[in-house]
Amino acid sequence: MSITTIGLDADDTLWHNETIFRLTHDRFVALLADHGDRDLIEGRLAEVERRNLRLYGYGVKGFTLSMIETAMELTGGEAPPVVVREILAAGREMLAHPVETLPGVDEALAALSEKYRLVLITKGDLMDQERKVAASGLGDLFAAVEIVSEKDSGTYQRVFARHGTGAEEAVMAGNSMKSDVLPALEAGAFAVHIPYAITWAHELAEAPEGHARYGALESIGALPDWIAARA
Repeated sequence: MSITTIGLDADDTLWHNETIFRLTHDRFVALLADHGDRDLIEGRLAEVERRNLRLYGYGVKGFTLSMIETAMELTGGEAPPVVVREILAAGREMLAHPVETLPGVDEALAALSEKYRLVLITKGDLMDQERKVAASGLGDLFAAVEIVSEKDSGTYQRVFARHGTGAEEAVMAGNSMKSDVLPALEAGAFAVHIPYAITWAHELAEAPEGHARYGALESIGALPDWIAARA
């Protein structure tokens, strides 16, 4: 069986993302320092984010709303207007942040695009993800871009059937074990984990060690050779 299609995650696989979120986390903690220590504030924000994911989805806008909600909870519904203004300003800055591709991405995608159909599969806010794809300069290398509300096995089956020759002849590569690896394997695809320096708590999961279709690489630069060895 040949490999025809390569699915690629976007945030923290092709360009920096979580580091920007962490900087905003630090800014948020500082804003609410009078209402709790870092562990309390971070823990409450994580709870609120988890509760809101099904309503707001993934991305900066949902994160901003969750920060405002957390601030209201921690201040007993009396968050100072300056705090709300600062949170909204932080969200706008995140949405306008320059896109910085990770080392080796341009070369790896250029090499892969010569032999395989590339499909970008990402979660997040539609407008923000479209902006980042355009700003990255990588858009022309992809045969398709899929911005989805969730990454589960059904998503991968549909995407690889629509833009390829089915999940069995596809590889999904990304930094999230929970979203990029496990559901892709469940769908029948190959899956490659390429870790990022920081992993969002909601994306943590155990590696499927020993799975015949699973691979782990230190960087995206090694992906073309990994795929070539199995194609």
